[in-house]
Amino acid sequence: MLKRAASTDLSRAAPPGAGRAEGLPAALLLAPFVLVFLLFFLGPAAQTFWLSLTESSLTRTSAFVGLANYATLVRDEAFWASLGHTFYFSLLTVIPLTALGLVMALLVHRFVRASSWLQGAFFLPYVLPISVMTLIADWMLQPSSGVINHIVGGQRAWLADVDWAMPMVAIGTIWWTVGFNMLMLLAGLRNIPAELYEAAALDGARGFTLFRAITWPALRPVVGTALLLQLIASLKIFGQTYILTTGGPFNTTRVTLHYMYETAFTQSDAGYAAAIAMAFMAVVIALSLLQVWLGRSWQRARSGRGT
Repeated sequence: MLKRAASTDLSRAAPPGAGRAEGLPAALLLAPFVLVFLLFFLGPAAQTFWLSLTESSLTRTSAFVGLANYATLVRDEAFWASLGHTFYFSLLTVIPLTALGLVMALLVHRFVRASSWLQGAFFLPYVLPISVMTLIADWMLQPSSGVINHIVGGQRAWLADVDWAMPMVAIGTIWWTVGFNMLMLLAGLRNIPAELYEAAALDGARGFTLFRAITWPALRPVVGTALLLQLIASLKIFGQTYILTTGGPFNTTRVTLHYMYETAFTQSDAGYAAAIAMAFMAVVIALSLLQVWLGRSWQRARSGRGT
């Protein structure tokens, strides 16, 4: 009775439209993001989808062809090959980048006195523009004067080798971007309360036991986020392969965005390039949702086992 009377009094005291008035500041704060999202994402996406339904060049839009571009895309071996190269690059980079970023974050977090120097050294390559990064990688991979061949004692043309071109691009990308994952995971490490480690140390926990029982469970959501962001970034690779290998040798490093670029700007087939873009966007969204679903399913399974 008291609760009912209190709720009745509150409802009488609240003026009409109070809920809408309270939500107005939030709507005003969200308005710039919504406007930018509509103008620079949904708008261009809708225009790209419409373009994919036409037979168009870069300068003119021709007849409406419906799903003809998508029907051609399904039978296009070059598209599927470029998609396979994109997946191969992602396989070479997503997990190694996250794992190496975690190791670096643990080192920075462990060595407190040298943390600033280590953090700066690990993050420094990430601030380089892609042109500088590819210039350094190309210099290191030169057949006769490259640092890599000097170390291994050979004269291999790494970027012209069918088997080694994509792994070398992946290694250069890992060196270039691992600093971002390191910072993200380091922030997660610093958010873990020190009292947990102190209590575990009193119980005799040391070394890997602390990592397995405290660090990893607390850091798991951050690792999942890092994996998701890295997957999206790896699927969108373009600049590294375009500058270092131009898609070679024999198109073995021509990724999907590179194929889309060639279709639009070399072959001047904007309609088909738009179909490639829409299909690739669907693949990226599907893989991202799949990773999120797998991560949540694994988390629920772990929680169900009481670990």
